Amino acid sequence: MRTHPAHSTSKNKLSIVPLVRPIRFLTLMAGMAAILTIMLVKSVTDWKQNTVTPEYVCGGKGSILGSGDFVTGEQLAWFMNEKISSLAQALPGPSPESMVLGASSEEKWIDVDLDTQTLRAMEGDKEVMKFLISSGKWAPTPTGEYRIWIKLRYTKMSGGDKAKNTYYYLPNVPFVMYFYQGFGLHGTYWHNNFGQPMSHGCVNMAIPDAEKIFYWVGPVLPEGANMIKSTQDNPGTRIVVHGVAPKT
Repeated sequence: MRTHPAHSTSKNKLSIVPLVRPIRFLTLMAGMAAILTIMLVKSVTDWKQNTVTPEYVCGGKGSILGSGDFVTGEQLAWFMNEKISSLAQALPGPSPESMVLGASSEEKWIDVDLDTQTLRAMEGDKEVMKFLISSGKWAPTPTGEYRIWIKLRYTKMSGGDKAKNTYYYLPNVPFVMYFYQGFGLHGTYWHNNFGQPMSHGCVNMAIPDAEKIFYWVGPVLPEGANMIKSTQDNPGTRIVVHGVAPKT
């Protein structure tokens, strides 16, 4: 039997070569698909964190993407089915006390400890401010690591259930800093029970304390503005929320 080794080897090479290019193409496409999937997942995650439907404003309804302006004529508020007085007028501009802390080369970040119901303003490992807070009682405050995505000098919050005596309608909530959907840090005029859970998921603070944090954290609010969203050039400050709120 006659054989033709040289011819056979050449034929094998010719049969393999056409397969190499499709395999390389498919590998390249699979890599591109993986990259696009990662980008899509990140985009959806960012969208979920920074896009708010009404039911997620501190466990209730409200206006997230407002102007941040004070609304006159809203002097009546409700908290836990009880009528209370809202802010009678807009608060003055930044107080000297809220602007005392200068720039720092260390990273600014916020530590919220649900166990102790405290908030610490940090520069690196250094504590520069510490305040009592009230976290979620009727709805849990989300734990994890976030960044402030919008700041509003004022906004309205409402929600709860009248049948369960948890209804609230709170116009002109001051110094609001949302860090996850409609959950945020903000000033509080409807109670003074800081150090105990009292909210529908947000982090309640005394108004003077919230004012200091509002002007200390990013994104930086331009002069004369009452609302600012974070951007790559004007990012929000990092917030770490941890622990378990005490039962009350």
